[in-house]
Amino acid sequence: MLIEDGMTIGVSLMGLAGWAEEVAQAIERRFLETGHPRDLTIVSSSGAGDDKEYGLTRFGHEGLVKRWIAGIMRQAPKLGKLVQENKIEAYNFPQGVVVQLWREIAAKRPGLITKVGLGTYMDPRIEGGKMNAKTTKDLIKVIEIEGEEYLLYPTFHVDVALIRGSVADENGNLTMDREGILLEALPLAQAVKNCGGIVIAQVEEIALANTLHPKSVRVPGILVDYIVKCTNPQQHHMQTEAQYYVPSFAGEVKIPLSSIPPIPLDERKIIARRAAMELAPGAIVNLGIGIPADVAAVAAEENVSHLMHLTTESGTIGGVPASPPDFGHAYNPEAVIEHHAQFDFYDGGGIDIAFLGMAQADKEGNINVTKFGNRVVGSGGFINISQNSRKVVFCGTFTAGGLKVAVEDGKLVILQEGKYKKLVEHVDQITYSGKYARNIKQPAVYVTERAVFELGDEGLVLTEIAPGIDLEKDVLDQMAFKPKISPDLKTMPPEMFREKWGQLASIIG
Repeated sequence: MLIEDGMTIGVSLMGLAGWAEEVAQAIERRFLETGHPRDLTIVSSSGAGDDKEYGLTRFGHEGLVKRWIAGIMRQAPKLGKLVQENKIEAYNFPQGVVVQLWREIAAKRPGLITKVGLGTYMDPRIEGGKMNAKTTKDLIKVIEIEGEEYLLYPTFHVDVALIRGSVADENGNLTMDREGILLEALPLAQAVKNCGGIVIAQVEEIALANTLHPKSVRVPGILVDYIVKCTNPQQHHMQTEAQYYVPSFAGEVKIPLSSIPPIPLDERKIIARRAAMELAPGAIVNLGIGIPADVAAVAAEENVSHLMHLTTESGTIGGVPASPPDFGHAYNPEAVIEHHAQFDFYDGGGIDIAFLGMAQADKEGNINVTKFGNRVVGSGGFINISQNSRKVVFCGTFTAGGLKVAVEDGKLVILQEGKYKKLVEHVDQITYSGKYARNIKQPAVYVTERAVFELGDEGLVLTEIAPGIDLEKDVLDQMAFKPKISPDLKTMPPEMFREKWGQLASIIG
């Protein structure tokens, strides 16, 4: 009943981490029963649910939401459908931008000034982050400071924060000891309070006043207006999209890494293995969602996780990042910092090497992972990470839609080709700009199960093919353009195409 028509609501979540599911269910119930609240603006930074019934998909009813500003739209199917059908306005801002904007709003600054998004579809000279035809107003601006271009993402008024904690005391102080990641609950709450709004927090338990350790309090009670004690934590207070509670994610126990099951030898593992060859001892690494997350599993299986520092944009540092549906968490993390703080480090060039997805690539080296026809996905942290890492490795299958492969005696065999070519003349949307990367002299590698490319002065250069693969039939004929072929074209290591590998440690030194 506290949510009024036309309000702007900020939410803190990644998948189901940080998500106040019982509060969302109550808002949904009220709308279905009364038609109110209506015309809400929802602002979310990251994955917005579990791809099924939980998360922001609760708000996927026509009339409930007017505008959605999001980092990722894929995981809230009913709300995403309204975007596709042009029934709500939809802006995609980079994940790091959204979490950093809460601090700008809290401090009453005019906006976030950053180079994140230049040359991509965030750039207002291209698309301005608008994700459908209904979305027409330009929010993002290009500005110049001392002869250099930046993007200005403007601040805005926000009325309500929906956040989550583990325990609240009677004064409203929140701990997050059982949460796997901390996210951006603190700056979001600060932003809303300084806008004169209200902060609603869902928790598992209530404690006596003044009984929590002050350094365990992640959001102080002066910022919290209402507490909702979850009645069904095992379903509505999930740590990840699939898990109610994993002690290792919360830092309560350290598990033997041998207990993490190895991934099967298929095209994904081949890609992850070849991508892992780009690792270097002591490197600070980011792993994106999907196949890139499997690099962590390969590193664990090859017993090299301790040689580098694996991180995720959610704030985990060290340990072994988990694959979906537990993405964003890490087994045995050394540290877990807040979401926005991790992006401060990332945006300043703190990542030595990033492994990211590759849904489409084109001859210019551009990558698209965000929009395909009218199907919207969103960038998440992809743009922050890809533009600012010292080196980037894109990981994806060569074709999509039914690809089947086999590994036989150290060779790759294509049993069935995918229906869709992923190496296209022009990507549907520019999530990563090859031109921008060349201008800043950023090394980029594109890894598939059968071929490896590098970003050259004029676009993609083919540098490696898998053993057993025919260059013309399996590579060049399955592309929409002809790449430059390196005069030193190599064969990917045959040992990588066997059930047991065991050579990664010697390769990366």
